[in-house]
Amino acid sequence: MNQLQRRLRVVVKVGTSSLTRADGSRNLRNMDLLSRTLADLQGMGHEMILVSSGAIGMGVGKLGLGARPTQLRMKQAAAAVGQCEMMHLYDKFFEDYGQITAQVLLTGEDVVDPGRRAHLSGTFSALIGLGVIPVVNENDSVSAAEIETGEHKVLGDNDTLSAIVAGLCGADLLVILSDIDGLYDKDPRKNPDARLIARVEEVTDEIYQMAGGVGSKWGTGGMITKLDAARTANQMGIDMILTNSARMDALYDIVEGKDVGTRFIAKK
Repeated sequence: MNQLQRRLRVVVKVGTSSLTRADGSRNLRNMDLLSRTLADLQGMGHEMILVSSGAIGMGVGKLGLGARPTQLRMKQAAAAVGQCEMMHLYDKFFEDYGQITAQVLLTGEDVVDPGRRAHLSGTFSALIGLGVIPVVNENDSVSAAEIETGEHKVLGDNDTLSAIVAGLCGADLLVILSDIDGLYDKDPRKNPDARLIARVEEVTDEIYQMAGGVGSKWGTGGMITKLDAARTANQMGIDMILTNSARMDALYDIVEGKDVGTRFIAKK
């Protein structure tokens, strides 16, 4: 059976920079396009799971704060406001395209504790079986470590969270949509001669050295967290693709097996 005939279970992760603009305002065009594309792929028979960052950034914009707060309690307040706004918009856009969504908020303890992990896996299985697209995010309003320090022993960042979710869902593929085309041999924003790497067979120390801290103003992630996600997914036998959210329609090419962005190959 070739890639065109296969029905894939795909986890798609989208970052804050794809959902909000430089001033923190909502990027409704991108959210609409993402929802339409995922709903269409679901209609084609694929099973889609969305891991979405953006709660704090969207909360900052809605509250008119002008900048990401520095106090933990304010970050968590912004996350609470932003998560509500984000799910309201996703629910609206997906409903416009005839697709039901569900919110799943996670903390590190949810994926470490065997009992909670088993229940979580069962919830994903039930939602997917019902034809629902789960929309997943870290529960920033109660999970302090990542938003306070930029690090977390378990989830790390929503890039790593997306790899964990891919494992919990038994996904065939993980796709991370970012504000960069893929992994380059050097930072393309500083080096015009940077070369896109189409395939990575193994995430080695040399690969990590190529990751020059690419990140965005409103998010917490960078290229390092994407490599961590690739390594985690690959260890579970799941390929990961890193590509630019500016071309969300590339998801159609991806499910057809075409070369898009950088593909991190899992050892089967």
